[in-house]
Amino acid sequence: MTSDAPPARVFVWVWLPGATNPVVAGVLQDTGEQARGQAVLAFRYAASYRARGNAVSLFDRELPLDGEVHDPRDTPHRAPSALAGCLRDAAPDAWGRRVVNLRLAADPDADLSETAYLMASGSDRIGALDFQEAPDRYVARDEAATLDELLHVAALVEEGRAVPPSLAAAAQHGTSIGGARPKALLDDPGRRLIAKFSSSTDTRPVVKAEGLAMLLAARAGISVPAVEVVRAAGKDVLLVERFDREAVHAPDGTAAHTRKSMISMLTVLGVSEMGSRHTSYAQLADEIRSGPWTDVPGTLRELFTRLVFNVFTGNNDDHLRNHAAFWDGARLTLTPAYDLSPQPRSSQTSTQAIGITRDGRRSSQLRLCREVATDFLLTARDADEIVERVRAAIHDHWDEACDEARLTGGERRLLWGREFCNPYIEYDTP
Repeated sequence: MTSDAPPARVFVWVWLPGATNPVVAGVLQDTGEQARGQAVLAFRYAASYRARGNAVSLFDRELPLDGEVHDPRDTPHRAPSALAGCLRDAAPDAWGRRVVNLRLAADPDADLSETAYLMASGSDRIGALDFQEAPDRYVARDEAATLDELLHVAALVEEGRAVPPSLAAAAQHGTSIGGARPKALLDDPGRRLIAKFSSSTDTRPVVKAEGLAMLLAARAGISVPAVEVVRAAGKDVLLVERFDREAVHAPDGTAAHTRKSMISMLTVLGVSEMGSRHTSYAQLADEIRSGPWTDVPGTLRELFTRLVFNVFTGNNDDHLRNHAAFWDGARLTLTPAYDLSPQPRSSQTSTQAIGITRDGRRSSQLRLCREVATDFLLTARDADEIVERVRAAIHDHWDEACDEARLTGGERRLLWGREFCNPYIEYDTP
């Protein structure tokens, strides 16, 4: 396959809940029409899949399990698009597309077809889907790569240089993850990891700051994956354990992994990338209260705690792709928190990526968090207790978490009072 001749059909394979091998779920077909400059890809479930006793929909609101052809422009109450959101969630994002562009077109800024990105990205992608050329033969597009090889590829991509054939396997590891910063998938003995790399353009300890935030979030009682900050090839690397994989052991002692389906909150709410900035945490709370969610009170409390933590730690990169849920075919369950990345500030004021209140106010201040407490089924006292618990976790565990994240004394002073616990969060006025 080349960028000049993307396939007209792409077969969607899925790991069903608890399964260690995929089955074909259906086919994406180019309709010959366009939406927002991209070819519209309609989806239809395979008859063989629908006949399975354990088949589940890829996401009911977009792709109910039936024999119809699902055009993503015609989904009720959802923003029209060229590809169903639950499938777009499994496609490469900014960094992954840049890697694919260099591999297929030798141009980091190329604009390839969506099918080209789906078929050129690695099979070990986040979630439980993959995309294949055939409906009856599954061929994984993944080979082993070392951390040093992954770092080398990331450096080449950042520089806009072509990836040599000798590093093609390593490049594949960076094609199927979301986000704009350099990263890759990594297998370590007994662990499935996401490796997040520092960038040549960083002017602050970005990787270590994210590691610090994740470590403090765990101490604040937030559900987060295990993380570790390491040094490799002279660069900081944040290793994050994947939570979309679960190891299982067969009777013969061999190990395999099941895959958990993940849906971004962008897809859950049915909004476009451009429309996401008009959403809010209050709207997320509405969705959880009214939708097919597990443990509604606990989920609301967890999400409110994450909002408070984001304000305390200067993480205003909390857009809807940085919130996600597991989907089991019937219910949604909030995933562990990820991409808790404190953002640089040129002044004290800051705003969250999405609104906090129902009317869209987004100033990074605790007063707005308290205003929306009732949307999360919390009392004013509940909200105050959560705020104080987060505050105490950051203050009480700052030094030990900084040590664990390998921050120097100068880096700690740079982050404290600016990204972390900036006085602006306590103001009672904008």
